[in-house]
Amino acid sequence: MNDRRRFAAFGGGLVVLFGAALGLGALLGTPAEPASATTSDRPAGLEDSRSGYTLTDLTAPAEPNQPGALRFRITGPQGTVSRYDSLHEKDLHLIVVRSDTTNYRHMHPQLNADGTWSIDWKWAEPGTYRVFTDFSPTGGPGELVLSRTVNVAGKTADTPLPPASKTALVDGYQVTLTGDLSTAGSELKFTVTRDGRSVNDLQPYLGAYGHLVALRANDLAYLHVHPEGEVGSTVPGPDIAFHAQAPSTGEYRLYLDFQHGGTVHTAEFTNETSTAASMPDAPAQHGGGH
Repeated sequence: MNDRRRFAAFGGGLVVLFGAALGLGALLGTPAEPASATTSDRPAGLEDSRSGYTLTDLTAPAEPNQPGALRFRITGPQGTVSRYDSLHEKDLHLIVVRSDTTNYRHMHPQLNADGTWSIDWKWAEPGTYRVFTDFSPTGGPGELVLSRTVNVAGKTADTPLPPASKTALVDGYQVTLTGDLSTAGSELKFTVTRDGRSVNDLQPYLGAYGHLVALRANDLAYLHVHPEGEVGSTVPGPDIAFHAQAPSTGEYRLYLDFQHGGTVHTAEFTNETSTAASMPDAPAQHGGGH
């Protein structure tokens, strides 16, 4: 059994707890890793607690196509966290993806007065999902990524990981990737075109021309990706560049969010890492990202 299927099997065995207080079949988010496995040198996103902060009280609809809310809290050394430092114009980024890397969503929930985050939610398909929270608590250690897994009832089968590719098509746009992830550090450049023409008027989205999330395919470890350039100091396309360093070799899934024509589009890639540094062949004018 490969690692991705082991992850899915683990999630399929989670105990579902129904929350009557929500008035719907809510299920409890299960910790991403046992407490004994939590160490400060683990890749981001593989644990529900780090540096004294914990993702807790996660509830969501229990079945596909069941309307409800996804809710959770972040607790810290002083209790429930209610103050956050802004990251790309938001106090918290919510990333949700199924264990086979499909059904990716990047959302921004609302912080309620009691410190609970919530957002209207409906699952499209059954399966095991990992729910990531990316945030920086005020007075805390800086940016943190915590996650828990959620099991959504129903029969499901893993979607095979798409083969590695340098080109993605989304909503009539073609996005081309130059460079590869590397354990030595690398630059990833994405070039956006439409109908064979460069898109030179990308619109700022959350204070940047692009946002990039990278997830290790076998376990969904979350890779911090650093942008190059900022809105106002760089041209708005067609190139968007990021600097990244993969924690290990292997296959990764890349999710690039960019905005054009008033709509946010997500281009997805499978990328294989190497141990050598990877840089594009020619310099580019860069945008920023998450």
